[in-house]
Amino acid sequence: MNDRPHPLPPLPSGKPLKPGQHVIVSLRRMIAEGTFQPGERIGEVATAEALGVSRMPVRTALRALESEGLVARLGARGYAARSITALEINGAIEVRGVLEGLAARRLAQRGLTAAEQQNFRNCLADGAAIFVEGVLADGALDLFYAYNVAFHTLLIDASGNPSIGYALARNDHLPFASASALALDWSDRPSEFDHLRSAHEAHCDVIDAIVRRDSDEAERIMRNHALAAVGSERVFGRIPPGP
Repeated sequence: MNDRPHPLPPLPSGKPLKPGQHVIVSLRRMIAEGTFQPGERIGEVATAEALGVSRMPVRTALRALESEGLVARLGARGYAARSITALEINGAIEVRGVLEGLAARRLAQRGLTAAEQQNFRNCLADGAAIFVEGVLADGALDLFYAYNVAFHTLLIDASGNPSIGYALARNDHLPFASASALALDWSDRPSEFDHLRSAHEAHCDVIDAIVRRDSDEAERIMRNHALAAVGSERVFGRIPPGP
């Protein structure tokens, strides 16, 4: 395989994310769109040059993407894109929705403690602050990443069932299954702003249902939230359906 530079998306104006996040989000998107074909070596030097970063963020991103099941190690030769299918992605996301739905149901059934309510309130306030300006402002994606991981971690930890967390950790190694596996389309940033804001609104809705002790509604919201996480048809529409 050659190391030709691919036409990677440049750092977006307004710098809504740091170079490290830009690299990993861009590579996720390229693999989803088929820019890197299955088995094609992803050259660190060519990728770094195309993205205008050093090799270190590219190397770090590839290691993370290996743990997500998007690339495979080629020994000393680096990494290559893995073959992925919509069936594989949708199945993993469905499992995440079931597990997170179970966590939400358990929380609604027993109710939140005062400390847990405050933790979620603080977390949701951090999320709301990201969208105040109506655009993806400087550092917005990094802030959303941290907020999103914090929210999902709070939900799972508070569920009181450690097996949910263990099962999710295993499921997170499948393509796009993790709550943190963002793949955004920077050519349509208003839509991506709406996509991320909708995710935040789902977080607010599920906590509202949990506080009201509506376990059916809390579970439904989290299942739907997981299914909506795939995002842009423009990004994922080219993935083959699978057998």
